[in-house]
Amino acid sequence: MTHHFSSSETIKDQVRDHYAQRIQSGTCCGPSSGWCDNSTPTEIALYGAETVAALPQGLTSFGCGNPVALASLRMGEVVLDLGSGGGLDVLLAAQRVGATGYVYGLDMTDEMLSVARRNAERAEATNVEFLKGDIERIPLPSNTVDVIISNCVINLTPDKALALGEAFRVLKPGGRLAISDIVIDGDLSRFPVTEGQIRAALSWTGCIAGALTIEEYRTLLSDAGFTDSAVTVQHRYTIDDLPSDAPLDLATIPADVLNGLAGCFTSSAITARKPE
Repeated sequence: MTHHFSSSETIKDQVRDHYAQRIQSGTCCGPSSGWCDNSTPTEIALYGAETVAALPQGLTSFGCGNPVALASLRMGEVVLDLGSGGGLDVLLAAQRVGATGYVYGLDMTDEMLSVARRNAERAEATNVEFLKGDIERIPLPSNTVDVIISNCVINLTPDKALALGEAFRVLKPGGRLAISDIVIDGDLSRFPVTEGQIRAALSWTGCIAGALTIEEYRTLLSDAGFTDSAVTVQHRYTIDDLPSDAPLDLATIPADVLNGLAGCFTSSAITARKPE
């Protein structure tokens, strides 16, 4: 499902620029409270203080969930993190799969990759590798990965069908997908503003504008070849979580509509499997 309100390349450029700035300023992905309020760092809210304490200091999460826990990783597995950012999920996965396992992080932003590689050195992680690339064209051979994880990234890509198709391609038969993402629960058509207006009013870089509905997600997973798919809502956003830099036309939407709208946006866990 591709929402063509901006061109693919324009969206990718915006996302790349946004996250280059974010990694330098250390602020969170779009939704501003809930998982990412000012009192609790996102990474502690998502992973717990004990887990974060075992990693190098200063690791920042731009995510909306904990895909490493969702994936139930096992020793010796090969893992790919789509949109690996500063490397937090990669380093956590590397601990789970051990020296006999291997974790790839894929990101398109140079600033993210350099921070991630530095974090891997500080963690003395020898079983990780960070690749520069686009999740719509994964630079790995087919049937090479046991598990794909991702944290609040699929929603940022213009062509979700292509990204999920690529994920399916690189997974080994029997491999699994375990991702956290922003997902719309319900149907935006019931609001007295068009879906196009809603999405145009919300920045793609804020993780909200490009979100799929639960039904769209299930359909795209099935179309890509995945089976046993599940989309589970873990956190429902409030109006305060909407991006603070959203254009002013958001202010013209009645408050009750805006509150109903916000509740449609969720942080969800998505799991699926590539058939044997």
